[in-house]
Amino acid sequence: MPLILGTRGSPLALAQAHMTAAAIEAAQGWAAGTVAIRIVKTTGDVVQDRPLAEIGGKAMWTRELDEVLLAGETHASVHSMKDVESERPDALCIAATLPRADVRDRLIGAESITALRQGAVVGTSSPRRGAQLLAVRPDLTIVTIRGNVDTRLAKLAAGECDATLLAAAGLDRLGKSGIGAAIDNMLSAPAQGAIGIECRADDTQTRTILATINDCATFDAVRAERAFTRALGGTCHSPVAALATIAADGSVVLRAQILSEDGADQIGDEARFAAGDDATPAALARAMLARAPTTIQRLFDAA
Repeated sequence: MPLILGTRGSPLALAQAHMTAAAIEAAQGWAAGTVAIRIVKTTGDVVQDRPLAEIGGKAMWTRELDEVLLAGETHASVHSMKDVESERPDALCIAATLPRADVRDRLIGAESITALRQGAVVGTSSPRRGAQLLAVRPDLTIVTIRGNVDTRLAKLAAGECDATLLAAAGLDRLGKSGIGAAIDNMLSAPAQGAIGIECRADDTQTRTILATINDCATFDAVRAERAFTRALGGTCHSPVAALATIAADGSVVLRAQILSEDGADQIGDEARFAAGDDATPAALARAMLARAPTTIQRLFDAA
């Protein structure tokens, strides 16, 4: 029986699944096509007329994938890690991450944030992006748009908004690297640009296979960002940014930011710690919340 990867059916999800399959086949010396891909339709794909937080949060991207994985119908699930909730079932584990891509956002519809017209309408489903935009341009109007990359670009072309922000990594993986202007001064979402592969915790054979494609630097960075997010106790309504990098000595440097919904208040900080240390990023989260104003504190429920 071939290795079966579960994935959502969007063009980006499929591109990432095929990247993962190719990496496994190369690492194992298997022929192309040995790894099978199974498309699983998730609630998040079906319901696109409401913000994610209103239909159950990030679990709407993972619940159905979890079900087929736990049932043994797939061996692993391929995820955009920024869309995976920080609390996962004990029976599952993130076994590998591919090398991280560009973590930045790209602005489509204007050459820069400052170039947006006064009162411009920006479409995004991300509270982080909305808050970060409003922090520098409080005159902007933020509206919710959801859907895959092509759907969002079509809504922009139809005039539903003046501009939108999309992840550079997703655009690049879809062959759309020439679209939009990269934003260098906005801290990215936790785990943005990272592809994670999850399997059953007790499936030692699959875990061994996936270990051969794991990029340790990405894995350690994403682990730190997720530990920070988990300690915040945030939801899809909570504007939070976090980016970890690996220093020359192997330590992890984590920069983080939490904001009020309107971007008027924000707290930023950073920490340096050993790879695999979940306690320090968790402590950083709690310390940042402790000194945050009520406009931010009410958006989180620190663990």
